[in-house]
Amino acid sequence: MLALAIFIATLILVIWQPRGLGIGWSAMGGALLALVTGVVGWSDVGVVWDIVWDATFTFVALIIISLILDEAGFFAWAALHVARWGNGRGHLLFPLVVMLGAIIAAFFANDGAALLLTPIVLAILVRLDFSPVAALAFIIATGFVADTTSLPLVISNLVNIVSANFFEISFSRYAAVMVPVDLVSLAATLGVLWLAFGRRVPRRYALDALDTPRSAIRDPLVFRAAFPLLALLLAAYFVTAAWAIPIAVVTGSAALVLIVIAGRWWSRGRGAQVSVGHALKNAPWQIVWFSIGMYLVVYGLGNAGLTDLVVHGLEWLGHRGALVATVGTGFASALLASVMNNMPATLVGALAIDHAQVPPLIRELMIYANVIGNDLGPKFTPIGSLATLLWLHVLAGKGHRIGWGQYMKVGLLITPPVLLTTLVALALWLPLLGAS
Repeated sequence: MLALAIFIATLILVIWQPRGLGIGWSAMGGALLALVTGVVGWSDVGVVWDIVWDATFTFVALIIISLILDEAGFFAWAALHVARWGNGRGHLLFPLVVMLGAIIAAFFANDGAALLLTPIVLAILVRLDFSPVAALAFIIATGFVADTTSLPLVISNLVNIVSANFFEISFSRYAAVMVPVDLVSLAATLGVLWLAFGRRVPRRYALDALDTPRSAIRDPLVFRAAFPLLALLLAAYFVTAAWAIPIAVVTGSAALVLIVIAGRWWSRGRGAQVSVGHALKNAPWQIVWFSIGMYLVVYGLGNAGLTDLVVHGLEWLGHRGALVATVGTGFASALLASVMNNMPATLVGALAIDHAQVPPLIRELMIYANVIGNDLGPKFTPIGSLATLLWLHVLAGKGHRIGWGQYMKVGLLITPPVLLTTLVALALWLPLLGAS
């Protein structure tokens, strides 16, 4: 009960963030209380740090890359191209925006997609003079696709990185399993979003209201460097996996290269168009403290018996066939994430799967189902993921407030069919691919 009370208090502080504490210090407060009361021991700190450090610093490096590219105009350039590819037809623009969100989520993580794509899409909608009803359809689409298509690569979601590191899954193995599954999730997301909001999308829009994509580029040098740098980074993930080089080292190296280019270090900053200092200042450093603090609190909850409870549930599912085990694990993870946030829910699921006595194929299905549940499931509630909280914050700052009731109504409509379809795709695909 003490562990549960500390967790609930910590979660309230993380959501509320009194006096501007931020999510990091709020979570660390809970961790300190757990240490003082003996819910966790000092030895647990090292265990948790070993689980979270690579994922956390990879995420920070990805966001730094994203922020620099955003200031250089990279994402606005891409969005304007997509708007022109729509050729004045709203019913073509809608799926194109969703697919753009999926690509950004895949390479720059779901939080990057929520932070960067939303304001750009809002600005384009204002230029196109879309009605508030039509704009809401695009807003919801960008917010949901950021999470529902954050499956394909290890770097696409903090959940993916933590899970891959915990179970020692290589970058290539993870991609082989999840890229096809993510394509199914994208198709399901498109279908459900269109059924829910397609009637709100205007049939035509004026192309002449749009700026040229080239006008969005603010730093030509950073822009020209973006494509080869991203291609090399993606290749490096696959190549370095054979030597077990931490993903944070690879991503951090790419971030450093981009910082050097953007800051024009060879000329001591002369000619720089992007504020590297601004990007570094706005990087999510609080996520470092949040990961350590929240995971310690949840680790204490696991020590108090939550992990054993989940283990029994997983073993029961594991003896009822691959499909039941996959769907059951995914939905259980999703429900847990929706009430306790997907980051702590990921750790609970990973610890339980690690202890569950199930066949090897079922175990691997459960590992990926836990990822899917914690990537997609948080869309049930606003507190389910940091990406959702960031997205709602960005919208509020732009004058578009979505209440919790309205959000949950949409979340409960969209999430279950997409989650179910994606989990079934995993249950069918992984046995064909073969267990690792």
